[in-house]
Amino acid sequence: MYNLKENQEVTAVILDDKTQDRPKIEYPTNWGFKLIGRDKEALLACIKEAMGKKEHLCSLGNTSKTGKFTTYNASCTVDTEEERNRIFKYFEEHNDVDMVI
Repeated sequence: MYNLKENQEVTAVILDDKTQDRPKIEYPTNWGFKLIGRDKEALLACIKEAMGKKEHLCSLGNTSKTGKFTTYNASCTVDTEEERNRIFKYFEEHNDVDMVI
């Protein structure tokens, strides 16, 4: 897998019951978030609010078969674990976001 913006190889890490150690993440790093919600304009506004003036990429993802849910993919460079967790928490607690991955 490659980070398309920087053309760097990215390693996917799967955390499951067989993984004993947390992966070591070196910062700064590019981090992606997938948001799922019912209103695509509200999701886009949420991403803009969370990112503020921070440079970021955002793309519309899939829409559910029934059209009830939409996904957005957002990514940015995070400088610390605290910053990454802060952005995730913002998305997680936002009323227009049903799920963030």
